[in-house]
Amino acid sequence: MSDSLIYPERGMQWGIFLFMVVSAALAVIGMPLYIFSHGISRFDLLLFFFYVAATGLSVTMGYHRLFAHVSYKVPSFVKFLFLFFGAGAFEQSALKWASQHRSHHLYPDTKRDPYSMKQGFWHAHIGWLIFWKQPKVYENVKDLQKNKIIMNQHQYYGVWALVSGILVPWTLGIMAGHGWSTFFTAVCFRIFFVQQATFCINSLCHWIGKATYDPEVNAKDHGLVALVTLGEGYHSFHHRFPGDYRNGIRWYHWDPSKWLISLMGFFKMAKDLTRIPPERILRARLHAEKSLARKESRSASRPSPVLEQAFT
Repeated sequence: MSDSLIYPERGMQWGIFLFMVVSAALAVIGMPLYIFSHGISRFDLLLFFFYVAATGLSVTMGYHRLFAHVSYKVPSFVKFLFLFFGAGAFEQSALKWASQHRSHHLYPDTKRDPYSMKQGFWHAHIGWLIFWKQPKVYENVKDLQKNKIIMNQHQYYGVWALVSGILVPWTLGIMAGHGWSTFFTAVCFRIFFVQQATFCINSLCHWIGKATYDPEVNAKDHGLVALVTLGEGYHSFHHRFPGDYRNGIRWYHWDPSKWLISLMGFFKMAKDLTRIPPERILRARLHAEKSLARKESRSASRPSPVLEQAFT
């Protein structure tokens, strides 16, 4: 297989660029101007928050923890809901998303990592989508290719995204007499907000916080970042134990995806929830703390460059 089919190649992705620029402009400029002149209704706010939750959690619970990591199992109708609302987030098909994310875990911070933090914060955040042509190799998602619903969403992704992300919420707004306000809030600003929250997982979660479970990887744990990323902020744990359906393992960790998956398990809507044994988690944490302590000790014992120069 040639390198061009394995590694990302530089190349402007004009379609993605124009979509993001237009949607961002409508969100951060168009929406405030419309609200200032026309106001906003309770219906607009309710539909906005519903669609933020539906699309955002379909990415974290569906695209991420179900399809990319198979950390639990659900019936077909739940998969359909994740695929439907996940498409409305405009973050590519579930097959493509899961393939790229598996590459991110398998080849972290290498040329085969689509959003490597070693290429800079903005590359990891959004640049990898706009300025790079990503390889369309799906050898790492053969399990997902066996599912007809996933493949249908992949093959007709544009239709799924248009219907779920734009037509359905906008139609509901028109029926309620709030067509344009719904367009700016539940469509444009919601798409912008959910996308930026997801992008923060690739950037902020590899930049801010503590490498609680694996200091060799730049993934970090940070409670405040978890608020922005809908529970994905405990990223050191996730990179150390990607098969666990949880990101925040403490009961008080903000992880709505974990809570909803647990609730689905209670009502028999999800099964085979993967939980890493506590002793393995403890060993990983102790090993990480020892590694960090050794690094700090070596750093403290190393002479200061200023002192070295003074005595030479």
